[in-house]
Amino acid sequence: MGFRPFIVRLARQYEQNGWITNTSEGVAIAIEGLFDQQQEFLFSLNNNLPPLAEIRSLSVTQQALQNFADFQIKDSISDGKRSTFVLPDMAICPDCTDDIFNPASRYYHYPFTSCCHCGPRYSIMIRQPYDRQQTSMLDFTICHDCETDYQSIDNRRFHAQTIACPNCGPQIKLLDPGGQVLAESRAALSAAINALQSGKIVAIKSIGGYQLLADATHQQAIERLRQRKNRPHKPFALMVSDLAAAQQICCVNEMEQVALASPAAPIVLLKRRETPNLGNNQSTVFLLAPGVAPDSNLLGVMLAYTPLHHLLLHDLGFPVVATSGNIHNEPICFEDQQALTRLGKVADCFLIHNRPILRPVDDSIVRLINGKITVLRRARGYTPLPVSLKTALPSTLAVGGQQKNTIAINQDEHIILSQHLGDLDSEASRQQFQATISDLKHFFQIIPTGIIHDLHAGYSSSQLASHLGQTLEPVQHHYAHALSCLAEHGLEPPVLGIVWDGSGLGDDNTLWGGEFLRITRSGFERFAHFRTFSLPGGVKAIQEPRRAALGLRHEISPGNEFENRNLPFTSLEQTLLSQALNKSINCPRTSSLGRLFDGVASLLGLCHINHYEGQAAMMLESLADSVTSDAQYDYQLLSAKPVIIDWQPMLEQLQDDIANSSPALIAMKFHNTLADIIRVIAIQAELETIVLSGGCFQNALLVEKAVSKLKTAGFDVYCHEKIPPNDGGLALGQLYALNFRG
Repeated sequence: MGFRPFIVRLARQYEQNGWITNTSEGVAIAIEGLFDQQQEFLFSLNNNLPPLAEIRSLSVTQQALQNFADFQIKDSISDGKRSTFVLPDMAICPDCTDDIFNPASRYYHYPFTSCCHCGPRYSIMIRQPYDRQQTSMLDFTICHDCETDYQSIDNRRFHAQTIACPNCGPQIKLLDPGGQVLAESRAALSAAINALQSGKIVAIKSIGGYQLLADATHQQAIERLRQRKNRPHKPFALMVSDLAAAQQICCVNEMEQVALASPAAPIVLLKRRETPNLGNNQSTVFLLAPGVAPDSNLLGVMLAYTPLHHLLLHDLGFPVVATSGNIHNEPICFEDQQALTRLGKVADCFLIHNRPILRPVDDSIVRLINGKITVLRRARGYTPLPVSLKTALPSTLAVGGQQKNTIAINQDEHIILSQHLGDLDSEASRQQFQATISDLKHFFQIIPTGIIHDLHAGYSSSQLASHLGQTLEPVQHHYAHALSCLAEHGLEPPVLGIVWDGSGLGDDNTLWGGEFLRITRSGFERFAHFRTFSLPGGVKAIQEPRRAALGLRHEISPGNEFENRNLPFTSLEQTLLSQALNKSINCPRTSSLGRLFDGVASLLGLCHINHYEGQAAMMLESLADSVTSDAQYDYQLLSAKPVIIDWQPMLEQLQDDIANSSPALIAMKFHNTLADIIRVIAIQAELETIVLSGGCFQNALLVEKAVSKLKTAGFDVYCHEKIPPNDGGLALGQLYALNFRG
């Protein structure tokens, strides 16, 4: 972030001699000068930091005078334990963007332009501390002109470790799927642009891995990409050249603008405009292809965040689909040969460069929820910034869950959560999971004393952890969810954790997912949960909301679940499923709110088959968000320990409404009912502090309604912001559980 150059300028401003050096544990500074000026130096150090800089701790000691002649940046010291504060990769800054479009600049059209305030960090670091020779830039010897910039104290590239120019830095090439060179340097860029303009699919090597690009206005190109990538329905992310382009296709408020243009440059989920906002520049009008995000009122949009992206989009004049460079259920490709092998039948050409990526870091995803930018996928721009705790924990590895996997490791009171690794359903994903464990331990020089995993022994993360030869400790899934929110906000029990998700194994060996947990310093108790129902077909019910709807109907009226209702099952399916439900064959019971959302979406005819995770729930939220109403359905609380929330009155009224009400109003009443259930159970639990966690709380409408009701009732409510509410935060919660053992 240019911290050492900042200190050099500060020392010159306040007439201090001495030195600064990177160490494995932070930065060490020595200053000699007048006392009053030293105090002004310290004041500026604490109050006028450069962008992204943050001082977590500062100690000052007095030493004997050394009579320094000037102020210098000394070579880094690599002794001692590694720092847990490592910068993530950062988007190109406005000044460097100006350089690449300035014909008078020697960085004109150079795709690897950077300075102290931008560019790759974590994805290219071999080891700490952060110096050029300890990054994948070590093979690029800087030229005389770059050396001059590097040594010039008033230049923003003063001691910029990634400094490079066309004469001495990385270069691009365009390859065909067989690895043959088609073009180099600027000709490669022009050829890639021509390929995109003609509807081709281009794999591009970005900061943390490969992306697949296609013209977002070209329906045939999108259809080819979907077919080749085996992604038939899930919305694609978009990349646009600037904020004006984003505003043309989406509604973007001030907080979303800040997120889009931030150094993290995440994908931001934005509300799609019904008609394009043409603004004053009629020449930039474009219409998205229908296949980009079918049946979704949200678009995932990011701004160009590298010089290469800017150069591509500037000449294209239209947005591109920019999706992860992988095929279904596999991790993102980050090595050149790996990309050619795995994506050779997906991309028509490959725009690569010769700066090695040392660890894969996918694009992050955020969404504005309840007035806060909330991270839904934590990767580039956020990883590996640590989560700081109040007390130290024994060094431990947490391996997360099966879906949206991340892992975590800690050093004392700092927890490092890995980048998003994805689902562990493929062998390639499991290999990347194991490689990331090794990388974290080596990079941060941490030797864990034990391993924490999910209670579900069938998860790949749990199974792989059992082969690492260390002490294992299970943590219940929903307890870990709640604790991840506690850890993020530095909270301690007693707390009521409201955790709603698809499913997780409960400590009674059943599938939980609609939980109210009273969390104490010695663990948790299940205070309340939703009434359970059967999932005919087990795992198939996750993919088919119609099965969840069937299970709900069977619970209300066994044997009559197919009568007078229009669920799309064949006669044979009806016979087989009725038998399975009546005999409880492969029909696990669940309290899952995720499956309740699915069932309601199917009953309303919105979605009977989930073509991607969460599709039915997202469609239900989108529908509800199109109307305004405070109406809700009835429900019952059954006196038991734990309290059971009986959804049957709600479902019966909801089904009666189908013939007489609009689906949008029904969807809104469903959301209102859930928010009211949260309020009532919270009052019964008699705990002032409440945390909301789990994948269902990615639903902005649900969160906003629930938080409003809870705050009106006088509760202190905490939601996720920097840590995903979904399973991407599990590993953090698993580690935080070390604080609260019975």
